[in-house]
Amino acid sequence: MRSWLFVPADSERKIEKAFLTEADVVILDLEDSVAPVRKAFARDCALAARDMAPARTAIRINALDSGMVDADIATVAAAAPALVVLPKAEGGASVAELAARLAVAEAEAGLAEGAIGIMAIVTETASSLFQLGTYADSSTRLCAMGWGAEDLSTALGASRTRCADTRLTGAFALARTLTLAGAHAAAASPLDAVFTALGDNAGLKAECEAAAADGFLGKMSIHPAQVPIINTAFTPSAAAVNAAERIVAAFDAAPDAGVLSLDGKMVDRPHLANAQRLLARARALGV
Repeated sequence: MRSWLFVPADSERKIEKAFLTEADVVILDLEDSVAPVRKAFARDCALAARDMAPARTAIRINALDSGMVDADIATVAAAAPALVVLPKAEGGASVAELAARLAVAEAEAGLAEGAIGIMAIVTETASSLFQLGTYADSSTRLCAMGWGAEDLSTALGASRTRCADTRLTGAFALARTLTLAGAHAAAASPLDAVFTALGDNAGLKAECEAAAADGFLGKMSIHPAQVPIINTAFTPSAAAVNAAERIVAAFDAAPDAGVLSLDGKMVDRPHLANAQRLLARARALGV
């Protein structure tokens, strides 16, 4: 799942538009993009969208300590999305708590236990940065982990997230790296943060390509126009697939080898593992 598109759950027009995109996951947002006075209306809209929603639809609930989670989860149980997005997660304990709540809601709604997966946004509080190694084994529902700079900048009292040359400042580069490592350690897909400079397609493309090269498997987005750029960047290219196939073929021809020479370069078992993962991802995407 490469592109994760947020849409305010209180805007029926935006929901319909989001469902027409090629986003891998459309996230109906009950949290930051919805004003407090419109939370109940947003829940109603999210539920009403059930019949026209694509298979991979998610609902972002409010934070576990917001006082709104019971109402949000009741909506989730009724709407039965593929995923719930957990904001302001603070480690594996947060995921485990949400998983337990979902199990009760699924049982009451007549859904199979585990039917609803979890994507956690894991860098939105100061304390969350100390918990990024705790997600492994938190719940089998956990399928993806994303990071974000906006809430974190507020939590840290930061006046900027990037340097003048657009590089992330130290704290935010650290959050990004720890999310990448924490997600892979938890066997969850690491997702890069949203790109907020709407209209800067060249900047989005460059950021997506850098994230994909670093090991991220997808990116969150805030506008439908960003989806095609994200999908392209996180889809293995024909050249990459060809190179991976040649590495796999070389080791198939020499199964006892630990290291081989291919096109004048050394390739070893870690290269083989990377090639196999890339090919599996390409097959899943129909490449």
